[in-house]
Amino acid sequence: MLTFRLLPLLAGALLAATAPARATAAPVPALVAVTALAAPAAKTAPVSRIDPTFWWVGMKNPKLQLLVHGPGIASTTATLRAYAGVTLDGAQRLESPNYLLLNLTISPTAKPGKLQLEFKGRQKFSYAYELKERTTPGDKSKVQGLSQQDFIYFLMPDRFSNGDPKNDYLASMRAPKVARDSMYSRHGGDLKGIENHFDYFRQLGVTALWMTPVVENDMPKASYHGYALTDYYNTDRRYGTTEQYKQFVDHAHASGLKVVHDVVLNHMGSGNYLFLDQPAPDWFNQWPRFTRSNYNASALNDPYGSQLDRKLYNQGWFDTTMPDVNQRNPLVATYLIQNFLWWVEYTGLDAYRIDTYPYSDPNFLMQWGQAMNEEFPSLFKFGEAWVGSTAQQAFFARNIFQPVDGFKSNLESVFDFQSTFALYDALKGEQPNLNKLYEAVQGDWMYEDASRNVTFLDNHDMSRFYSVIGEDFAKYKMGLAWLLTMRGIPQLYYGTEVLMKNFSNPDGLVRADFPGGFSGDALNYFQARPGQPGEAFEYVRKLANYRKDHAFLHSGKLMQFIPQDGVYVYFRYAPEGTVMVMLNGSKDEKTVDGMRFAERTGGFTSGMEVTTGTVLADLKSFTIPGHTAWVMELRK
Repeated sequence: MLTFRLLPLLAGALLAATAPARATAAPVPALVAVTALAAPAAKTAPVSRIDPTFWWVGMKNPKLQLLVHGPGIASTTATLRAYAGVTLDGAQRLESPNYLLLNLTISPTAKPGKLQLEFKGRQKFSYAYELKERTTPGDKSKVQGLSQQDFIYFLMPDRFSNGDPKNDYLASMRAPKVARDSMYSRHGGDLKGIENHFDYFRQLGVTALWMTPVVENDMPKASYHGYALTDYYNTDRRYGTTEQYKQFVDHAHASGLKVVHDVVLNHMGSGNYLFLDQPAPDWFNQWPRFTRSNYNASALNDPYGSQLDRKLYNQGWFDTTMPDVNQRNPLVATYLIQNFLWWVEYTGLDAYRIDTYPYSDPNFLMQWGQAMNEEFPSLFKFGEAWVGSTAQQAFFARNIFQPVDGFKSNLESVFDFQSTFALYDALKGEQPNLNKLYEAVQGDWMYEDASRNVTFLDNHDMSRFYSVIGEDFAKYKMGLAWLLTMRGIPQLYYGTEVLMKNFSNPDGLVRADFPGGFSGDALNYFQARPGQPGEAFEYVRKLANYRKDHAFLHSGKLMQFIPQDGVYVYFRYAPEGTVMVMLNGSKDEKTVDGMRFAERTGGFTSGMEVTTGTVLADLKSFTIPGHTAWVMELRK
């Protein structure tokens, strides 16, 4: 999620003009005309494009909705030349004369090939639409999903590494060139730059890569973040072509790395062709004048909440340059669902991270999740639900709650913001409170399976962890120890492993270029990491690889003990082994009565700290230094 107060506004976007109501549809937002980018000139080709751009035979859902776009296309009559196993069920006109919907049924007997769609109006023409052979069924390297065994590395492609300078300048785009001296401009990172450092990820112990959206974001300012998409079916060419992205996923899989695809369901960029030439006004949430979301999800499951608050949350716009999509329109819902099925089948990606998950229409979220589950059961989906409590957080994942207003989430996982905030409370200031960490995990009873939640220290919308804790290296190691030993799927924000720092004021300060990813960089942390950045990298590397190699740490059961005297102790255990994790939040050393943990330490006589090799010879009583994390493998 992008902090709304810092998103770029186009010139004049804050003018409070009011558009007159339309007789045939809901009023258009007053600021639409101000923030919409200029529409491209009409093309001479009868069909400008068809979404989805192609499809596959053998999909579990035989229905396919084609959105045909072209000048005056609605005035034509469409037919399908005979093709075994495929029927054209009908055509539907929308309010815009430049769109036509075609509904097809593709039976299980249909073979790959090209359908001939024929259009008859003032002129006759045809369009060859391709049906491909599926590649994901039976290929174990594709759509692998995620589990506690994984360690996610999160990066912003534009800010990580420039591997292909040829895509640094593209005259056809609204922000055509790089400007590394501006935090809001493109800096030139791309897919090739990321791929060049697959070895770096593997060395660190990473198993999955999550990138901010790689789809086209052809906006004139701050397009580097990717969350204002302008084409659902194209990769942003400044990262590489769509085919190159497919190859990127293949190469990642061959290198033992999974790929997480970042998606936005709730909104698009105002430069999207669907907004510039709207199929119908009801494809977007319309208001008499521009209306923002209230950014507060509490009303969704508040038994006393007002309908107005719910509507403002789900139908208000995220920002003036991010039109809010009307997912209650079944045609829009189908368009979006098909798009996200398309990306999985086309690339074989392993997981979806869903931006601003709660902002979408609840019924649509259930439809979307069900469609993904039915077509790709192994696809992992985790959502950003930046809310105010564990109960609210659990509401948006599969949980034990009864449905509220019929909503029951199909989402396996959410980001564990509450545990992150608890960690901040535990490590900030002179009076740390490790009880917050205990309480955050105690709330796991609300989830169907909290071990699927994604844990993290920070992200692109938050101040960097090292700055939050006052650049205290001892506390840094405590945070990393917690991240890599607690239940859940850990996610590391790029550069945390080399102590990148800053506060998100503005956001661009926490989205700096990775040192060494760009020509001329004074430091190259891919090759050498002197001083504390090197110590930090080694700590993460040792612990992450230990975690990867020992199933009892990444997948074992969890038992925690109520913190006492500033010391928090928990265990990850399985028949194959046991790890005891101890966090001393106090600046003073603490003597701990080990007999309190006898139900987990029984049968063991000693322990070895996995990052230093230090041996703990007596488990009955021991002293842990201040601001220290121990990850002890217990031994008999």
